[in-house]
Amino acid sequence: MRRSRERRTAMLEAIASGANDIKLLAEKFGVSFSTVRRDLQRLSKEKAVARTYGGAMLAPCIQEENYPVREWQHRAAKQTIAQAAAAQVGDGETIILDGGSTITSMARFLYDKELTVITNNIKLTAILADAPNIKTIFLGGSIRPISMSAYGPFAESALRCLTADRAFTSGNGLVSDRGLCEATLEQISLKLLMMRQAKETFVLVDSSKLGCASQPIWAQLPLDWTLVTDADENLCQPFVQAGAKLMCVKPSGADNDAREE
Repeated sequence: MRRSRERRTAMLEAIASGANDIKLLAEKFGVSFSTVRRDLQRLSKEKAVARTYGGAMLAPCIQEENYPVREWQHRAAKQTIAQAAAAQVGDGETIILDGGSTITSMARFLYDKELTVITNNIKLTAILADAPNIKTIFLGGSIRPISMSAYGPFAESALRCLTADRAFTSGNGLVSDRGLCEATLEQISLKLLMMRQAKETFVLVDSSKLGCASQPIWAQLPLDWTLVTDADENLCQPFVQAGAKLMCVKPSGADNDAREE
């Protein structure tokens, strides 16, 4: 299984370099045409490649939606995922909260806890600004308006001085043998550091992002991490095989339970 994943990852790099037909890929990796076809079919399902006659090409990146649009996409699922993730946080903990609309939703369920929150998420700081027992540390840096978050060397420099019990992150897509994808290196660099600075990592994604390789930059996940999602357990099995613990939740009126801004 591991060898197959490694071959598919290498195959993507080969396709990007121009080896985009079945014959070339079979020769390069020393496998049969049928094995290459199966690998390309798997990569196509993950939206990493688009099949062509006799081969494949890298799938075009999907343009990111702006933040207000993403806030309303899959809103009930995001609220339920956020509530389940927040329930894992105990009083007295120090946690890292990444950017993104799903992570922002967590803030409303953390409001009454006693915590230290480290974050680059501008929207989230506004929600927690008057929380009576939460100390918020904002990682300053260059603002990325489309995600309403800060990134770059200043944010990373501050984060290297800090450690946390848990990190909560998300992404534009999640693929079992590749990790989280985002549009920029700055986003991925900070995510990787967030995961390194925390004892535990939680990845919060709704079902639309599972198996989705919509962006070109990747963050590999730790050996031991927790996936929090509304997807069916059967769809999550590749992630369990890749080392994830699993928390499957179902939307059930979560919007009414969330604290309003």
